[in-house]
Amino acid sequence: MPSSAAHNPDEPGLGLWARVLRNLRPSHQHSPFSATLLMISAVMLSRVIGYVREMYIAWAFGAGPLTDAYVGAFTLPDFLNYILAGGTASITFISIYTRHTSKGSDRQAQDAFNSTITIMTAVVLAGTVLLELFTPQFERLIFPHFTADQLALCVHLTRILLPGQIFFYAGGIVSAVLLSRRMFLYPALGPILYNVFIILGGVVGSHRFGISALAYGALVGAITGPFLINVIGAAKDGLTYRLNFDWRNPEFREWVRLSMPLMLGVSLVSADDWIQRYFASGGAGDITRLNYAKRLFAVPISVLGQATGQASLPFFARLFGEGRRKDFAETVNRSVYSLTSASFLFTALMMPAALPLIDLVYRRGRFDFQDSRATAVYFFWFALSLALWSAQALYARAFYAAGDTLTPMVASTIVTLASLPVYKMLFGQLGVTGLVIASDIGILMHTMVLAWLLDRKVLVPLGGMSWGELLKALGTAVVAGLLSYGVAQTVPVRGTCEADLLSLSLIGITWLAAVAVGLWLTKSTLLSELRRKKAPATPNVTSPEPVVERTRGGLEP
Repeated sequence: MPSSAAHNPDEPGLGLWARVLRNLRPSHQHSPFSATLLMISAVMLSRVIGYVREMYIAWAFGAGPLTDAYVGAFTLPDFLNYILAGGTASITFISIYTRHTSKGSDRQAQDAFNSTITIMTAVVLAGTVLLELFTPQFERLIFPHFTADQLALCVHLTRILLPGQIFFYAGGIVSAVLLSRRMFLYPALGPILYNVFIILGGVVGSHRFGISALAYGALVGAITGPFLINVIGAAKDGLTYRLNFDWRNPEFREWVRLSMPLMLGVSLVSADDWIQRYFASGGAGDITRLNYAKRLFAVPISVLGQATGQASLPFFARLFGEGRRKDFAETVNRSVYSLTSASFLFTALMMPAALPLIDLVYRRGRFDFQDSRATAVYFFWFALSLALWSAQALYARAFYAAGDTLTPMVASTIVTLASLPVYKMLFGQLGVTGLVIASDIGILMHTMVLAWLLDRKVLVPLGGMSWGELLKALGTAVVAGLLSYGVAQTVPVRGTCEADLLSLSLIGITWLAAVAVGLWLTKSTLLSELRRKKAPATPNVTSPEPVVERTRGGLEP
């Protein structure tokens, strides 16, 4: 690892813009702070573009049977990606690759890369062909309430989307190498390009292909974003590739051992969407409105949880791999505290702002005010679980950094199975809104179980959490949320942009003032924690002397 002088975000002699430009160099190796800042910025940009994507889809196609089929078409490709650990391929590979490179074992790291990407890409290719052949049969099982026309469209769109998983998978392994080398820019660009091509596909091809143009755009985006941009970055950094089907390679076998629990288990983080789509498939537009609410809810999740989790994993893995267990536990606890506290405060803003925000974001074209009202209810209840979605991402990565994928996946599978009756019961009692509340209950159980297991294994003791400070943030959030909700009732939202903007402005001002006063009165350390610069020392591989990485706030992804 290069010396700290090359990566210190507060390096003397460099102005603000010089540091920004340096961090945007594709070859720059990031510190925890600069990596987090870059990933958060990239995720925010990606979500803005994702919002434009959803806005375009809502305007062009509304919320009905057509869009339900389109959203449903992603279920089978996502499932293929999931059962082959595609979504976590980079997570498990990072730990292996980082361990070898930190010890100077570059040959073993290269062999691990060659064998893993060769064998598993071939497996994904075979799985794609198999699912292409049996798509109609699978879709009938997944969406039993679709009409014949919906089912036919869903099958057609699914077959377009399935090949994209090959490029998602291969690109995930390549991005793991870049993340292990602390090069975050190329992986950060992948989701942005993916969303851009979906929009371009719809704009360019919708007149000819209808909603299928979005699927074609997603396929091109999968090739260009998650795969091609990472390959270009890795090639520029000197990474080579050689075809290698050596399944006896020790590093490949270790990757399989770590990934097998993720392949065989079921996590509620992924299964939540599948379960909701299954139950909601009988109502016209229900899947689409749920999807719009979840996608907007995913913006703060991605910024607070996903970006933070993605950037922190290499640093978690290095601390654990170097045997610095105390630093590892303190870093995880500090990250969870900062992230959860910030999530509490944002929830207090999102819940009272649900209707004007949804209406402003989506209402146009074929998406009318009644669609906004229904979607806002789902968003309101999703927002309640923001802190849980964010915290579980860090807890899961703490397990992965420690080389333990079996424990969290067994626990996640049990939680998912235990949640199914809750989804069924609440759907029967409260309809689609019950599905969202069941999602909140499920993710609560999931997060609590992960935290308890980390404590039981003496990896991240619960006693090290800043519980008093968490309660200060929660109390501030409750008061700010209630005051903001009261203000929201003074501005009726009836489907006009002016009313939406006025309501959001009043809610935002009230929330900001309440949060500022609340944190001051409680003497919360949250803001000072977010401004922290000093992180645990990270030894320099190229030098026998330890160096200090600098970060702010423990929000290392």
